[in-house]
Amino acid sequence: MTWRVILTAALVAVAAPTHAWAQASDNRRAINADEIKRDLFKMAGDEFRGREAGTLDEMRASIWVADMARAAGLKPAGDIGSFFQWWQLRRGRIASSSTFTFNGTGVPLWKEAIAPTITDARAEGAVTWVGDAVGSSLDALDLQGKIVAAHVLIPANAPGRDVSLRAYRYARLAVAQRTNQLVRKGAAAIILVADSTTESAWEFFATVSARGTYGLDSGTTDLRPRGATPVLLVRRTMAEALSEKGATATVDLRSESFTYPSVNIVGMVPGTDPALAHEYVLFSSHQDHDGVRWTVAGDSIWNGADDNATGSVSLLAIARAWVKKPGKRPALFVWHGAEERGLIGSRYHALNPVVPRDEIVAVLNAEMMGRNSPDSASLLGVQPPHRNSSDLVALALQANSETGKFQLDSLWDRPTHPEGWYFRSDHLPYARLNIPSVMFSSNLHPDYHTPRDEAKTIDVAKLTRMTQWIYRTGWLVANAKQRPGTDPGFKLER
Repeated sequence: MTWRVILTAALVAVAAPTHAWAQASDNRRAINADEIKRDLFKMAGDEFRGREAGTLDEMRASIWVADMARAAGLKPAGDIGSFFQWWQLRRGRIASSSTFTFNGTGVPLWKEAIAPTITDARAEGAVTWVGDAVGSSLDALDLQGKIVAAHVLIPANAPGRDVSLRAYRYARLAVAQRTNQLVRKGAAAIILVADSTTESAWEFFATVSARGTYGLDSGTTDLRPRGATPVLLVRRTMAEALSEKGATATVDLRSESFTYPSVNIVGMVPGTDPALAHEYVLFSSHQDHDGVRWTVAGDSIWNGADDNATGSVSLLAIARAWVKKPGKRPALFVWHGAEERGLIGSRYHALNPVVPRDEIVAVLNAEMMGRNSPDSASLLGVQPPHRNSSDLVALALQANSETGKFQLDSLWDRPTHPEGWYFRSDHLPYARLNIPSVMFSSNLHPDYHTPRDEAKTIDVAKLTRMTQWIYRTGWLVANAKQRPGTDPGFKLER
């Protein structure tokens, strides 16, 4: 955090009228901790089975959110007078008819072999073993048109041991780098043998790969790259057999592509000042998570209590308070679908907003807000190159001083942070369109993307304070004389 940001926030706070402190106290009291806890245990309960995007579980959770938004008093702002903004989620995946045969015996996909690349391709013949060959040793081999088997190698720029989902990220990077080396040599098919780190991520890697690739449906793209080299990742136990002379393999991968409906939930509270009726403060969250996956300690439902039931119920609490006491500017509440599939719902709404895009004056995004130290949190978008509005940052810092009083960890907002946390939530598509945007978070923890992310692990008192902070920030934006300005020259590093 730069001294200019801190000074600006301090000046704003000093310049604020004395009654602002009383208003901040009113804002704190407007947020009901008991309702937050009730909603959290409902949304992150087993009833919604982890709310996986593109499933009936996501639909049922979305309907519940819409019902709660209606009960809170929000006005529907979605399609044809509803709370729902519908869009199509396009999925491509390896079809169940795909096969891998080694030495005449079928190898079960997703259990003993993983196909990380979606393609329609077939290769049959002898296996050429290259083991650990790399560099000049690999360059010396003629691999054109052959089925090539090789060890996965430690990837360049491997993720550190303290990075979330480290084994999976390592595996994905290692497979991609080794694949690229062998594709450049003209391999017709590639069989990669996992190393110990890659195999430790087997279930996660297999589950993600089997689910395939997701994106917005354009009506023309089916997410299936034609002619891509077929790749298989196999367990370490196959290394010896693959290296033997006379080994043969048949790789027959088929792809399929289809669509699902997904949805954003959108509600609105009109402002009290007609002159500001077309300047919206957008409160943002996402309602989806990972769904039902493999069992860990007897639990196969990945409930996503922190990720992101905390943000979703925070928005419900703010909505109730906002309906009772609206700001001068109107407020939009958007629960985005399919965030876990690649920020797809927020990408859709940023491109197809329910109000004109230039009427959105700020995006306040709530993402994972109920864990870690009770007195620390992060505000993402607070320092260059991620800061696109010094005005909005100053108001958010002022709001923190008046409500949560969190010690802010600025490390998570730096471009050097290994998590790249700024790029992983729903404010990003709006920020890329130069709409003033910040993200409120209490950051990652060891239960992230596991079935251990349960409602019982959430610090409800902290979540309540985080909610008060966001609410107060929105209140300051909604009632400011001028909408937050954008910083000139804003450009993200990626």
